[in-house]
Amino acid sequence: MERYVDGFVLPVPSDNLDAYREMADEAGKLWIEHGALEYFEGVGDDMEPDMDGMSVRTFPELAETGDDETAVFAFVMFESREHRDEVNARVMEDPAMDPDRSEEEMPFDPERMAYGGFRSIVNYKD
Repeated sequence: MERYVDGFVLPVPSDNLDAYREMADEAGKLWIEHGALEYFEGVGDDMEPDMDGMSVRTFPELAETGDDETAVFAFVMFESREHRDEVNARVMEDPAMDPDRSEEEMPFDPERMAYGGFRSIVNYKD
């Protein structure tokens, strides 16, 4: 089965990490409740990996994090793009998604978040 993934990379101010974790926890429960297969949010840990001399762009570079920020990587797994569209529509209609929530209350700047939908080309499972 071809899986579909929504992926995110974003900078989060270090002082807001606890508030972000709470928001992510609520979001994860909501996406799973509405049918997502998996929800993952991770905070940067090994952000300067030794790639044996190979030059790579790091997640902090990608997210353009400042000295007081950390990179967050997140993804939501779906059965297909159709399934993603159905789940996301249900999530957006859920009363828990308050459309009046102001950006000042957000623990990160949503305009600095990178997002994309990805169809799988290789997918292994245990």
